[in-house]
Amino acid sequence: MVRQYFDLPFLTALEVFEASARHLAFKLTASELDVTSGEIRRQIKAIEDELGVPLFAGPGADVTLTSAGNDLYSSLASSFSKASDVVGAIKRGDHSRNVTIASTDAFVSMWLMPRMRRFWSQHGDIKVDHVISDSSRDYRRAEVELRIRYGCGSWPNETAELLFSDVIYPVCGPGFAQQHSDATAKCLPELPLLHVEGIQSGWAGWDEILRRARIPHGPLRGHRFSKFFVALQAAQADQGVAVGWHRLVRRSVEEGKLVRITDLKLDASGGYYLTWNDNRTLSPGAERLREWLRKISAEERNA
Repeated sequence: MVRQYFDLPFLTALEVFEASARHLAFKLTASELDVTSGEIRRQIKAIEDELGVPLFAGPGADVTLTSAGNDLYSSLASSFSKASDVVGAIKRGDHSRNVTIASTDAFVSMWLMPRMRRFWSQHGDIKVDHVISDSSRDYRRAEVELRIRYGCGSWPNETAELLFSDVIYPVCGPGFAQQHSDATAKCLPELPLLHVEGIQSGWAGWDEILRRARIPHGPLRGHRFSKFFVALQAAQADQGVAVGWHRLVRRSVEEGKLVRITDLKLDASGGYYLTWNDNRTLSPGAERLREWLRKISAEERNA
């Protein structure tokens, strides 16, 4: 029997491990690969037995990577991503004019999309696909070359470049502002607040904002939403006060659809970053989109 040229576990097992490490949930991995969770665990155990070290830690279906697992995943993710690029390029014949960018629903709808017309006017030959998700797991999909993230600028295996920082302040509809024209920052806990939950980590909610502003408060009342944009629609409809992220609500405030209420204003704890994989060469289309984002972000910072 001819010995395997590369001393590696079988490709099927490596595929199972890569998907499991990407999802950190065996149930999702089983769904993606169309096999049972038991088969996923069997393949993972086979690799761990061959390597002699555990690759995952944690009970139940949701797990975390060990140090060895993280090392193996970093290498596999990079290799699979490059292979996917080559296969995609062969299928398309020319991949230089295609790029996929990932960002949150709020950012793409309220900041990126209103500006994309400028990009099309300058780079009409570039095809841009958008992965729109508030889950960072979707940002690790093989086709994604660029990502716009909110945070502190540190993500594993990614180069991060600050686009701009942000400030936050309370906003509401014109009618609500007129009705509560005498409201001060200390009055905010008594007003109907519009809460956004389940979006990208790091976004400040009302409890954090009031604590940072040193405004005493008990349990906060108001409506809760899973989408930032919907919370702003409720604010425009005079249903309460939302947290306004200046980069995202600036246009609505300038147009009078939203109104700042009280003089409360805080620096956001993070910033918006453009990121890309450390181990992946960007396509020409991605490089052109990156340069354009750098340019308009510089204009935004200086405005």
